[in-house]
Amino acid sequence: MDWQTESYTRRVLELVPTLARRPDDYEATVGREIISEAAELAKRLAGRRILHVNATAFGGGVVELLTSAVPLTRALGLDVDWRVIGGSEEFFEVTKSMHNALQGQEVPWGPAVEQTYMDQALANAEAWADDYDIVVIHDPQPAAMLSLLTDLRGKRPPGIWIWRCHIDLTSRYGPVWDFLRPHIETHDAAVFTMPEFIPGDLDIGTVRLITPCIDPLGVKNVDLTRDVGRAFLRAFGLDDRRPVLTQVSRFDPWKDPKGVIDAYRIVKDAHPEVQLLLAGSMASDDPEGVRLYDETKAYAGSDPDIHLLTNLDAVGAAEINAFQTGSDVVIQKSVREGFGLTVTEAMWKRRPVIGGDVGGIRVQVEDGVSGYLVDSIEMCATRATSLLDDPANADRMGEIGREHVRTTFTTPHLVRNWLRLMADLAGV
Repeated sequence: MDWQTESYTRRVLELVPTLARRPDDYEATVGREIISEAAELAKRLAGRRILHVNATAFGGGVVELLTSAVPLTRALGLDVDWRVIGGSEEFFEVTKSMHNALQGQEVPWGPAVEQTYMDQALANAEAWADDYDIVVIHDPQPAAMLSLLTDLRGKRPPGIWIWRCHIDLTSRYGPVWDFLRPHIETHDAAVFTMPEFIPGDLDIGTVRLITPCIDPLGVKNVDLTRDVGRAFLRAFGLDDRRPVLTQVSRFDPWKDPKGVIDAYRIVKDAHPEVQLLLAGSMASDDPEGVRLYDETKAYAGSDPDIHLLTNLDAVGAAEINAFQTGSDVVIQKSVREGFGLTVTEAMWKRRPVIGGDVGGIRVQVEDGVSGYLVDSIEMCATRATSLLDDPANADRMGEIGREHVRTTFTTPHLVRNWLRLMADLAGV
């Protein structure tokens, strides 16, 4: 099929501004060694221009990563940009469907859907107005950029191209993966979160594992007291004198918000005073989120102890920080999960976490030590009840989780790991 059937004229890919980060500011939190390693790698890459490309500047884990990693990399002396592709509502419906399919859901797929994706991908390729030494393409939405630029120019654009997959591909739906894979294989390297996520039929030069990380100095993760956290909960309508279970995530079927409600209802038999908070944001590249929010709200019914809050309720990074800090137990009962930054966030805040026994959550939570891994609604409820019954154990798990994050999952670790890969690919 000829993907170049229409002509598009549009502005260049949008450049995303970021707030400054200073390497030295992290030293008290993570130590000097990791900062020095990143700085040395940056010196080896001096003079090279780096670009990250994704689908949105607002909402979702990729945005959280780039918001801190891009300016910290820049502060190490490198020229780094972050740009987002454009897309219609129809395009993002298709890419959300692709996202679900790559995580194992069978979706309607065929030439018309592929055409919608490729038409917008072509528009984005035609808006490409600059070249870089290293380009990182994040997830399926811009994955065809390199192959289409090659077609448009009649030759491969310069630079090292890396595809970063933030998705659990262990149960990928064949037709969608078969469509996407040739575009990915034009890249020089691919990055995944876990070995299990790497497709056996992917033919690409370099594969590397890099885990996502949180920014301990960002508004979402700066240290707050429990009293401040409880005050925020009170301000948003919860009773700060009673226990709170919280899940922070997009309203997405893979996060299983209805399953969390079911678990809460079981916990309430043992702890009638318990409350449930489901908090999340609506991302611009996730049209499914509004539908799932409405379904979850209907599923919650008229229970006054179930609270659903989003960015549309003036919930931002500071509020999420406070909610996690003030909660008694944080849940992330995903049934598929590339990583789950909200797990790391809660561990950083010394909260015990109950996570689905899937994907990247397994990398973060050591079952029975820094939290619990569960594979059913009933087990989730049992673990939540036990943590409410034994606050001292909950606090002990929270302290262990905090230290695990400090030594493994912070922005300087992420930047160091990216620069190490880039230096290896550049041969410096």
